[in-house]
Amino acid sequence: MLDAPLHFNFTTDVIENWAAQRPDAVGLWWTGDHADEEKFTFRELATLSRKAANFFQASGIGRGDRVLLVLHRVPQWWIAMLGLIRLGAVPVPGTPLLTVRDLLYRIGAAEINAVITDAEGIPKLASFAGLRIAVGAATAGWLDFDAGLREASATIADEPTRSDAPGILFFTSATTGHPKMVLHTQASYGMAHRLTGKYWLDLTPEDVHWNISDVGWAKAAWSSFYAPWQMGACVFVADNRGKFDPVRTLRTLEDYPITTWCAPPTALRLIVREDLANYHFPKLRHAVTAGEPLNPEVLTIWKKATGLTLHEAYGQTETVMLIGNFRCTGDPVRPGSMGRANPAFEIALLDDDLNELPAGEEGEVALRVAPVRPLGLFQEYWQHPEVTAERFRGDWYLTGDRATRDADGYFWFIGRKDDVIKSSGYRIGPFEVESALLEHHTVLDVAVIGKPDPIRGQIVKAFVVLRNGTPPDEALKQQLQNHCKQTVAPYKYPREIEFVGELPKTTSGKTRHVELRQRA
Repeated sequence: MLDAPLHFNFTTDVIENWAAQRPDAVGLWWTGDHADEEKFTFRELATLSRKAANFFQASGIGRGDRVLLVLHRVPQWWIAMLGLIRLGAVPVPGTPLLTVRDLLYRIGAAEINAVITDAEGIPKLASFAGLRIAVGAATAGWLDFDAGLREASATIADEPTRSDAPGILFFTSATTGHPKMVLHTQASYGMAHRLTGKYWLDLTPEDVHWNISDVGWAKAAWSSFYAPWQMGACVFVADNRGKFDPVRTLRTLEDYPITTWCAPPTALRLIVREDLANYHFPKLRHAVTAGEPLNPEVLTIWKKATGLTLHEAYGQTETVMLIGNFRCTGDPVRPGSMGRANPAFEIALLDDDLNELPAGEEGEVALRVAPVRPLGLFQEYWQHPEVTAERFRGDWYLTGDRATRDADGYFWFIGRKDDVIKSSGYRIGPFEVESALLEHHTVLDVAVIGKPDPIRGQIVKAFVVLRNGTPPDEALKQQLQNHCKQTVAPYKYPREIEFVGELPKTTSGKTRHVELRQRA
């Protein structure tokens, strides 16, 4: 178990440390769509973090201010993150796929003080009244991040940052209500992801690590920021935009000296459909996956073609890695299993009365938080004390996920206790999609579920009750899908719509999503 000191700041305590120990080692290696390439040493990253912090402070951003970052995988995302953390401000990452509606909700809920975005995001955030900073786009009414970075001083007088101070804020989907805000302290992610980097990613200062996740999600904080830099590894970035391209991904693994790689099962399911015999990865030594359960057949195909075992792990936006298959321990990987508990945590399966269950019985995955609360767990659902109280009961943090455990301590994922949909690596709250569909004038009632899909893991399926007189035809399905794409982020739209006469309800009038999932 890690112990947090009184003061901790990821930028000053980790990046500056590597800048002193290994100043010329490459810490960030970025590649773009047009063979563009930039490399940043740890010394350069430390310098840029000081300049970014000075620019932000001079612009009016202070300690504790929440700053929304909506950027693609560009170097400025990493530099802005380091500068904000150094200053004691609170980054709030968001994917460029978010719509105006999504962004306005986040701005209001998180009481955002400043936004950082690019040319694509500027029109979406035009109504924001706070401090506005643009990356790669000089625009009237917006501060120029790149110009500000060039002109800022590289000398800074850092103030100590308490390890329990707010560090980063993520929005996570929920089955009821709007997305909740997951607040981490400076140490709960910044320090504790050392466990992720050590046990699961198996990183050393000699590694070049590539994680293909969008930077708007917590997975990027896991595998593209905190964990690899805790271990002194180089973060590799491929700023590939548009639809996921498995061939391009395989060629990148061939062409660059990537030693460790992280990809979600959705991407891997597409990758193993390619002829892997045509590709060779001379430097790759370790591959990991997370985000949703991995199909055993994918693991088998990948290992047969590459000789490498995919190491699956389990965690949440609320935590660091809790359960995993660890290459460093030499324990065998059991196809379909999440692995064993992180040795820094006590993980158990509980029944509804918080009783620990023996091997072979299904229960809720829980993390012991008393008498000592371990480092690596979020502080709270910010501004949602009632939701926080639901997840912290007795001596435990309840994950909301169900699993079984075998006699050897391997955990096997069953499913969510709630209804959050995991599709192509994205977490989608049914409530958001249902709300969007209900805005359409033809819809009387609606329920949204995740339907199993061999490629995406799940797809969003909507059961729609139409208003009287509305013909349930294919044209209307297309109309409803387009409406969703324009109202919420495009990845949330229902790929399948089924028109029904009524929805199954409980006696209290709540929709029985479980019955609809069984039907699907």
